[in-house]
Amino acid sequence: MNRLKILGLAASLLFTGLHRNASAADSPTQDAIRAAVVKSVPLLEAGSRGSMLKRKQCFTCHNQGLPIMALAAARDRGLAIDADNLQKQLQFIADFLGKNRANFLSGKGPGGGALTAGYALWTLEIGGWKPDATTAAAAEYLLTFQKDLGHWKVQSIRPPSEESLFTVTSVALRGLKSFGAAEQKQRIAERVAVVREWITKTAAQDTEDRVFRLWSMKSADMAAPELRQAVDDLLRTQRADGSWSQLSDMTGDAYATATALVALHRAGGLATSDAAYQKGIQWLLTAQLADGSWHVRTRSKPIQTYFESGYPHGEDQFISIAAASWATTALALSLPANTH
Repeated sequence: MNRLKILGLAASLLFTGLHRNASAADSPTQDAIRAAVVKSVPLLEAGSRGSMLKRKQCFTCHNQGLPIMALAAARDRGLAIDADNLQKQLQFIADFLGKNRANFLSGKGPGGGALTAGYALWTLEIGGWKPDATTAAAAEYLLTFQKDLGHWKVQSIRPPSEESLFTVTSVALRGLKSFGAAEQKQRIAERVAVVREWITKTAAQDTEDRVFRLWSMKSADMAAPELRQAVDDLLRTQRADGSWSQLSDMTGDAYATATALVALHRAGGLATSDAAYQKGIQWLLTAQLADGSWHVRTRSKPIQTYFESGYPHGEDQFISIAAASWATTALALSLPANTH
């Protein structure tokens, strides 16, 4: 084997995460990780139920979409969840999209626009929902909405999760990829090509950008070298204690840390045994509070009527349950998948 082929193989192994494995002494135990997930699940379920009860007309990304991601990850690792609640949540989201079906087909979306529609479709995908006329209508909306842009835009600014152009672009791309109907495929391919060019020439400015730029690149089927660069860019901003921060002048928090870990693994191919991933997992375990929650302080100005969902931390509960959902997912992903 010549030297170029050897170098190419080494780069491939590096990208797939078969490197920098953490030693047993450096890694948290599976029992500790499993216990943290088990402690978090009831709070996520309570928050999702509370949102469905008190916001009967609205799908919420933070209290429904992201908890479902975490609950599915826990279930897939053999951990107990309330399966009835999960199914009710998925039906609620499908019904929410169904109520908007006529609007979707006329180019009008729900509150939150492409971000809400994209997250709803992503949640249904995670839950194993089968494509139907409603999901095709939502995909049509994403396909035609803001079609003169090279990306999608948020309709309001509520950092960190509702601000980045990469976040809304990522979930819109994912929705199109998962639920685009056969007759939409050509137009989807054309729009993805335009978005791919925008991603290539647009730099990330903060952790949310870097995380969802990586997700966007994955959904846009970009080349491995570009994905590797995005992975490296995100890894370089990990702090010495294992965490990530939302902004460079902020301390590390569970939202930034967990979103980075999940993106690195699921979109970037980084192994959960990688030393950087394990260090992030250890930080999340340390940051989890005695009640099983994570607390992240909000930096968004409220634009909706406040309500108690059932998750702790008062006015910080919405970003906290989002952080906890990502953290629970990151922890669960480091456990062996349930093969039974």
